Amino acid sequence: MTTSAFTPAGDDRPPPVRPAFDAVTWREIGYLLWNLPMALIGFVYVVFMIGVSGGLAVTAIGLPLMAAGLLGSRQLGKAERIRARLLLGTHVDEPTPIPTRPGFFPWLWTSLKDPVGWRSVLYGAIRLPWGVLTFSVTLIGLFVLWPVLPYVARALTNADRAMVRGLLSPSDELERRIAELESDRGVVVDTAAADLRRIERDLHDGAQARLVALAMGLGLAKEKLLEDPDAAAVMVDEAHGEVKLALQELRDLARGIHPAVLTDRGLDAALSSVAARCTVPVKVSVDLPARPAEAIEGIAYFTVSELLQNVSKHARARTAGVEVWRSGNRLLLRVTDDGAGGARQDRGSGLAGLAERLGAVDGVFVVDSPEGAGTTVTAELPWRDRVH
Repeated sequence: MTTSAFTPAGDDRPPPVRPAFDAVTWREIGYLLWNLPMALIGFVYVVFMIGVSGGLAVTAIGLPLMAAGLLGSRQLGKAERIRARLLLGTHVDEPTPIPTRPGFFPWLWTSLKDPVGWRSVLYGAIRLPWGVLTFSVTLIGLFVLWPVLPYVARALTNADRAMVRGLLSPSDELERRIAELESDRGVVVDTAAADLRRIERDLHDGAQARLVALAMGLGLAKEKLLEDPDAAAVMVDEAHGEVKLALQELRDLARGIHPAVLTDRGLDAALSSVAARCTVPVKVSVDLPARPAEAIEGIAYFTVSELLQNVSKHARARTAGVEVWRSGNRLLLRVTDDGAGGARQDRGSGLAGLAERLGAVDGVFVVDSPEGAGTTVTAELPWRDRVH
């Protein structure tokens, strides 16, 4: 959530009002003075749109004009949200766009039943009396009531904040949920594309290059087989070693995609295998009544695996622990270490990437890492039963 410059993070409430005319008060006064011209614009637009499109509703162009007018009212609502954010520090999420459907009639029907557009029309229709009142009171207050004007301005703008939140916010929880899912879908697509690029790079730089060298070595050995059998035998022996290395690289790559131990034996054995490769002793505790769905199990595995890699590379820890358990309809993971702490979930970091991946499947990712006191990472995933 975006916060204003004068409010604490996560809270868009203005600071307590004071008799002095500070920057917040002047912004509120400016907002109230702008109410009248903005209300006039909105009211004229609504009256014109409803009058013209309603009068022509019996013709072929009436309903399309009304649909276009509702799209325009959305833009007026957007302008009011921007004004409230800049001058009142009130952040209102943007409604989701109207779904695009092929064909004229589907577009027409979707636009005409758009709740965001109709609430913007209602906002424009009721704002004119309020705009006249707030403009008049504020203008008079600047000359007559200035000792109490900060309190009056706060009371009036609180009513404005309520109108903006009530009429210009997303329709309901379902619409906000749709916006979240659209964002999560983008994260999933980007993650899948990044994984494919990583697999392609590993194949190209690792196993593929080694197999090319192997083919060249076997070709040279074939040429020397008759004229210098001893040299050919040495080259075949070297090629045999290259085959072993290529097979090991392919096994490592396959394990990075989806380890066989996870498929065959579940999270307990797979996480124990990951913990054994960590540079510090790791205690693993998995308490699950059954195995979750394959997708959830894979996300849990790779989350713990990446966190333990961070422990090995950055934590400077002596010990670490992994706990996995089920609580209700959630799968919980906790990875702890007694290292230096100070892990940050900044944008672009590995932890931020993990948080995005978990968020894409309705997961939760929390990092607690005070300086010098170790790190505790807790993750939640939705529990889905495994389909056999």
